[in-house]
Amino acid sequence: MDEKRIAELEIRYMQQQELLQELSDVLYDQQKVIATLKAEVEALKQKLAGDPGLVDARLQERPPHY
Repeated sequence: MDEKRIAELEIRYMQQQELLQELSDVLYDQQKVIATLKAEVEALKQKLAGDPGLVDARLQERPPHY
């Protein structure tokens, strides 16, 4: 292989490495967001399980004889 071809391949390789790192960083950031959202959903599920009146206000009303 001539030197020009090798240099071109090295440049392409470095560009691919940079792109791979960028994609990895984006994936990492997205995973952090997903983990946060999962935790929030779980907390909301527990909150709703503890107080069903939050979803349906009729469940929170006291019957007239109280």
